[in-house]
Amino acid sequence: MEDISEVITRILKKRKLDEDGQKIARTAIKHPSVQTFFKQNKDKLNKEIVQASLPTIFNYVEQIKAPNPVMKGYKPRLFLNGNVIDITYVPTQDKLDSEAKARAERRIELIDLPGKLRHVKLANIDSTPERDAVLDEVALFLANFKKNKHIKGLYLTGDFGVGKTYILAGLANAIARQGSRVVFLHVPSFIASLGSHFQDNSLNDEIDRIASAPVLIFDDIGAETLSEWSRDDVLGVILQKRMDNVLPTFFSSNITMDGLMEHFAEIRNNVDEVKAKRLMERVRFLSKEAFVGGKNRRN
Repeated sequence: MEDISEVITRILKKRKLDEDGQKIARTAIKHPSVQTFFKQNKDKLNKEIVQASLPTIFNYVEQIKAPNPVMKGYKPRLFLNGNVIDITYVPTQDKLDSEAKARAERRIELIDLPGKLRHVKLANIDSTPERDAVLDEVALFLANFKKNKHIKGLYLTGDFGVGKTYILAGLANAIARQGSRVVFLHVPSFIASLGSHFQDNSLNDEIDRIASAPVLIFDDIGAETLSEWSRDDVLGVILQKRMDNVLPTFFSSNITMDGLMEHFAEIRNNVDEVKAKRLMERVRFLSKEAFVGGKNRRN
């Protein structure tokens, strides 16, 4: 194929464009994206195709310079359509990112937690010496989760307001971005609301739905008021099913795993260490304990 610039020069002379027309044509032809298209298709183009497609090329460049509001979120792209150059419209990167974000947010189910947690990104979480070890664990989980959907989660323990829930929210969004569904629930509120399922006999379905979630996050476990029933027939059943199926499970708590076992053991002045140990075996199987330090960011 002969040089494109020589073809264009002849086309302009042949069409006898006026001075302004020639200027517009040359500007359009010289546009970087047009030149890139020519180079990518140099073996398929000839002077007849370029000549027949000049109006399209002008239109293409004009749309780049002054985008049509009706086409917001899309950008024009040249393509070879038989013996002419034509225009198609493809989503902009901003639109693709926005749609990916929306799809990810729909994969996160929040139960008794604020909707703003859907928007937390790991990249926006402050990295501090007290958090670095935990953030490294989170990054390691995400890398392994891409290859294996049945791996151990984390049990984040630390003082009030150090960012445990915030870190888990960032993790939930990263997991959702990878395409997995996440159930993120506030344990005290969830336990307190169990009675509402008695009216329509939906409790067993709700327990099974939560237990079967690809990824489950228990926020603020250890702060709930338990009965033997809610401990054994709700938490126990959920954790047992997740252990049987090796489903990633995360926890945040203001108490350590040892403290959680004491919490499970003491139910309304009744101490049952055997059942507490059985429950903690499931928690330890499903998660690795990690400490989150730092100052209380709520103050």
